[in-house]
Amino acid sequence: MTAVRERQTIDMTPAGAVRLEPAPMALDLEKRARRDALPEHTHYVDTGCEVHPSCLTCPLVRCRYDEPGGARKLLSHDRDRSIVELRRRGLPVNAIASRAGVSRRTVFRILARVREEGTAGAERRHGA
Repeated sequence: MTAVRERQTIDMTPAGAVRLEPAPMALDLEKRARRDALPEHTHYVDTGCEVHPSCLTCPLVRCRYDEPGGARKLLSHDRDRSIVELRRRGLPVNAIASRAGVSRRTVFRILARVREEGTAGAERRHGA
């Protein structure tokens, strides 16, 4: 039977003798965790990401790593807003698709999703 108490391993042999041995891993883990927790022991290098070369000057409102879906979702959201705006101005779907670099089907999917979200939002606001 083995038990850990006060950074020592106590080993009870079948004959009933007690043998104390130091627990080396417990002491090392405690020191390492504490030292890593201190900000002065952190070496941060601002390397940015593929969206922007520096985190500290990044134009995104939320970091791509903090947002579920990452940079793709953030960039798609901006693209989708511009597609909806172009459609409101009366541009044909073919022109919107070529300008946004997507297929006609993608334009229709985006417009349908925005229309569904708008309907669901209106229902929630009016209590329906």
